[in-house]
Amino acid sequence: MKKINRALISVSNKQGIVPFAQQLHALGIQIISTGGTSQLLKEAQIPVTEVSELTGFPEMMDGRLKTLHPKIHGGILGRRSLDADVAKAHGIDWIDLVVVNLYPFADVIQKPQSSVADAIENIDIGGPTMIRSAAKNIDDVTVVVDPADYSLILQQLTAQDGCIHLTQRSQLAIKAFAHTAEYDALIYSYLRANIAEKPAHFPEQLHLVLNKSIELRYGENPQQLACAYQFAGIPEGIFRAIQHQGKALSYNNLLDANAANACVREFEEPTCVIVKHANPCGVAASSSIFAAFNLAMDSDSAASFGGVIALNRACDAETATAITSSYFELVIAPGYATEALSILAKKPNLRVLTIPKTEHVPTWHYQILEGGLLMQQHDHQIFRPEINQIVTKHTISPVILEQLSFAWRVVKHVKSNGILIAKNFQSIGVGAGQVARIDAVKIAISKADDRLSNAVLASDGFFPFRDSIDSIAHTGIVAIIQPGGSLRDQEVIDACNEHGIAMLFTGQRCFKH
Repeated sequence: MKKINRALISVSNKQGIVPFAQQLHALGIQIISTGGTSQLLKEAQIPVTEVSELTGFPEMMDGRLKTLHPKIHGGILGRRSLDADVAKAHGIDWIDLVVVNLYPFADVIQKPQSSVADAIENIDIGGPTMIRSAAKNIDDVTVVVDPADYSLILQQLTAQDGCIHLTQRSQLAIKAFAHTAEYDALIYSYLRANIAEKPAHFPEQLHLVLNKSIELRYGENPQQLACAYQFAGIPEGIFRAIQHQGKALSYNNLLDANAANACVREFEEPTCVIVKHANPCGVAASSSIFAAFNLAMDSDSAASFGGVIALNRACDAETATAITSSYFELVIAPGYATEALSILAKKPNLRVLTIPKTEHVPTWHYQILEGGLLMQQHDHQIFRPEINQIVTKHTISPVILEQLSFAWRVVKHVKSNGILIAKNFQSIGVGAGQVARIDAVKIAISKADDRLSNAVLASDGFFPFRDSIDSIAHTGIVAIIQPGGSLRDQEVIDACNEHGIAMLFTGQRCFKH
């Protein structure tokens, strides 16, 4: 147990600091403070000793220098049992409680109007130094970086005659080092992205900071514990979502919602994507979001049951009514009509999420492995007809070219080996995650059933043999889009010519593992 006699308070986030300091004063604890914090406490009639009074030096250089002084850091770092004589000789008094949080660097860099100079000006120097000093001297000093811990400190001080136990100091020290580590990692990442030479190379060390978001009921299966973490600084994708109703999000919900959101983001026209087990099973673009939803449902109504819906337009009452006519786990949209929310509320277990539209598209994709991770750019390739090559004798009309473009944008989101059959801007057959491409082709054809006349087919990778083309023959499929690049490309082209099927090479594959 260590008694708290003196506290240093210097906070950027001033939430709750006045009532906290009032209680500290009521407990007889002397308060030292700096700058804006000191002024705020004085306005609240709380007795405060300015840091400049303690050090004999004024704050200078626009506040850049104020706490970097032996009378501050000696008071924090000094070991009570070993350094007492040195402290006495130099007039250093112990500081038992350090309450500090840092300049709002993360908030500043999220503002579009902020410059690099603004960001650099909001790099705190004295704050992290005091936090680390206090956290290091865990035997004698208590450090608090989170306003949420103020009530805990007051509770401990009141219950323990003005003392804080080592167990509590230890937990707070761990939290303090996490706070400064996150801060430094954000600065590193920002500066590397904004002032490093271009093009940026992969760093020798990768510093990723993630904050705990929610503990989940379980992971992919009930026997697995699970938790969701989001990147600090700029939350992306599903972590930007606002949940309006429904059960708590599950591990699998988040995976499916992420997949659905990524796919629907490919389209400008009103589009609905339905995902099951992280694969799109129904995708359609149409003149309205209601029409798009109905077509997506019609793509594969059996697979869509219990799936996740993503819309790229606000959900209206008509669409909400259609959604409630079947069973779904979750729906995502950029907004909802008031009446639509009332209709969806009739399904209380349905998770209803808003993800605001954004121009920001993630740059990097991470895949966690045992012992490390993989890092790659997101696949932002765009279908460009002018650079794609028609390799068969049969030409492709503008209408069919648009259908191929639709199919290619969807097959990017089908797990490899992936095959997508589409017709009239609607997916009608999906073959996903097969170890043999011909098996994916056969599954997609079986799903499409009797709707194959004038359909198109997209393959995420090249065809290694002509067997897939022979399976496609006489089904009614009129055109194929694929990367090309097989040693047997000519064999595949010849098969298409034999069967009267047009084929286009993109020159780029779109595997998704």
